[in-house]
Amino acid sequence: MERPWEADPAASFRTRLGKSAAELGTTNGTDGCPDIWQLDNGDIAVIGRDLTHAYLARLPADARVAADERIVIIPGSTLLAAKADIPDA
Repeated sequence: MERPWEADPAASFRTRLGKSAAELGTTNGTDGCPDIWQLDNGDIAVIGRDLTHAYLARLPADARVAADERIVIIPGSTLLAAKADIPDA
């Protein structure tokens, strides 16, 4: 069965949404830089911690994670800082 959406691995990073991890104080500067980026095709890339193993068994009944997907966790401050850069629907 064909999926209605597929990620494009050729898309490039275009615009950071919100503030950098350094600006938010969520990195030590050497590793662990949670971030949200809009790609040049309009898709969104999230850089965070892969906690699929910790959350998979606790997913809500209507949520699914495909074999090629991960549950990525970012600090709430990262998403809140991006709010101004995310247009209303």
